[in-house]
Amino acid sequence: MRDPVTVGTGQTYDRSSIESWVATGNTTCPVTRALLTDFTLIPNHTLRRLIQDWCVANRAFGVERIPTPKQPAEPSLVRSLLCQAASESNPTHSRLSALRRLRGLARDSDKNRSLISSHNVREILVNLVFSNSQSLELSHESIAILVMFPLTEFDCVAIASDPERISCLANLLFHSSIEVRVNSAALIENVIAGTRSSDLRLQISNREIIFEGVIDILKNPLSSPQALKIGIKGLFALCLVKQTRHKAVSAGAAETLIDRLADLDKCDAERALATIELLCRIQGGCAAFVAHALTVPLLVKTILKISDRATEYAAGALLALCSASEQSQKEAVCAGILTQLLLLVQSDCTDRAKRKAQMLLKLLRDSWPEDSVGNSDDFVCSEVVPF
Repeated sequence: MRDPVTVGTGQTYDRSSIESWVATGNTTCPVTRALLTDFTLIPNHTLRRLIQDWCVANRAFGVERIPTPKQPAEPSLVRSLLCQAASESNPTHSRLSALRRLRGLARDSDKNRSLISSHNVREILVNLVFSNSQSLELSHESIAILVMFPLTEFDCVAIASDPERISCLANLLFHSSIEVRVNSAALIENVIAGTRSSDLRLQISNREIIFEGVIDILKNPLSSPQALKIGIKGLFALCLVKQTRHKAVSAGAAETLIDRLADLDKCDAERALATIELLCRIQGGCAAFVAHALTVPLLVKTILKISDRATEYAAGALLALCSASEQSQKEAVCAGILTQLLLLVQSDCTDRAKRKAQMLLKLLRDSWPEDSVGNSDDFVCSEVVPF
């Protein structure tokens, strides 16, 4: 047990276990089989302290002391805090205090977030974020909570279809606080991802200021791993709109992505490489990546190093670059792409990645070292399916 709680029959269980029991439709006490008419779980502090004392006493045997669990929020408290925050008749400091308590509860656990989400929190927070009759602090605190919850399509459309709301978020991307900027980028990404309308997505991504703001988060040396993650997600979402990819290039996306690629974890690196491949599909994007001396060597190095998806995206980007530039072909060969591609076509990577590798091998045939050409025919299909 890590978090012992007592049910109405007097029996004590670990909180996660008894919650799972009830969540699957059971309405009885597992031990006594008595009907549970009240599902309130009362923390058993005495037993928890005994468990913690035992852990400390057995520390020499590798037992770690369990932390004191944070108790889940009460529905009545959540309702009270939301009412306090939403009421315009309350003083600003009182509303801020309520929002900060809500934010703390939301951070504590998934269960708290689920409880808060069930109390119409999105509508309340959206109104607070974009209300013109309140302090900026309330807006900033509200957006910090709002990004913790998935938005419905209705919420996303309500934001995306209002130019003033989009302008508000765009301006927050240049706020003096990096936290406010990151939260704004997160909300923009959520809205784009949650909006099915291509016209509304275009309406958002058609603003150069949004590209500049998101890319500036990636450039910022103070950006945390979480800030980089949100920046990459935001840029990828924006670049999914074909008509505005040139705005990403103009805002410096190519240089920033290459410079930041080594700082990203696996998932973020995959998304960054996917974004690079998307931008390589337009002429300006290719030119911008070709101009960066590290682009080709870094993409070649990435093959088979991060994940199958990352390899596929890197191969796709290299295919686009080498198709557009003889300079990139020479750089790729110098960076050892031949060995990487031969390994790739023999690996268990995706079929799409292998097709791109085969197309690259054909494209680079004239650039191969002479002693390599004779040994490469077995690895190139006579007819390659385009990607």
